[in-house]
Amino acid sequence: MPVLHLVIPFLNEQATLETVIGRVEQVVWPDGWTVRMTLVDDGSSDDSAASATSLLDRHPDLQLLRHGSNLGKGAALRTGFTLVLNHADEADLVGVQDADLEYAPSDLARFVEIFESNKASIDAIIGNRWLGIQPSAIRRVHRIANGVLSLLSNRLTGLNIHDMECCYKIIRVPMLRTVLPELDEDHFAIEPQIAAALARHGARVTEVGVSYDPRSFAEGKKIGLRDGFEAMTSMIREWRRSRRYRRSNPK
Repeated sequence: MPVLHLVIPFLNEQATLETVIGRVEQVVWPDGWTVRMTLVDDGSSDDSAASATSLLDRHPDLQLLRHGSNLGKGAALRTGFTLVLNHADEADLVGVQDADLEYAPSDLARFVEIFESNKASIDAIIGNRWLGIQPSAIRRVHRIANGVLSLLSNRLTGLNIHDMECCYKIIRVPMLRTVLPELDEDHFAIEPQIAAALARHGARVTEVGVSYDPRSFAEGKKIGLRDGFEAMTSMIREWRRSRRYRRSNPK
């Protein structure tokens, strides 16, 4: 039975963590599919760790990993990906779920359906938060910033995706095994790095519209202007890495 492995990194998300887990468990997955969740506590200083431990008692299929200090989202994803790949089947999928309430886990069922119906033609799916109408000011500003970063990413990678920074990314296990050794960004720049690594190895990538309800910085949103600059720096680094890769691996 194929499995969707969801890696859920979190930092000080005590208020939302249990709700997110509950929403994932309520999803109706395509026939034959199940979900397993791997939580990665990235050095939380609130009661998130206690909440996660409590969840383990009630949800035996959960896995929990901990960083002794805050290392960043990228580091947390690598920790989770590494554990998952130690026991995942080649037919499985690996994805990312944030621990806040900005995304709707029910959308992930459509990702799995698309993978199922395109077994030989898709290696990864990235979500697109901007397909619907986004009327609020915070959404418009966020959309513009992400549009600029996605455009630059596409120019440097050759991909054609509209929301490179979207949390929802699902990758087939064989492709994740290929790109994981090249992922070394510790913070939010992991997002453009994943896109660049997928492009470098010829991954067939498509996108799917997803729901999005952004929270404010007062509500705990962590990504900021500095992360945007780090993302652009990462894109340039990955572009140079891709050029070296192509020279070393001519077709």
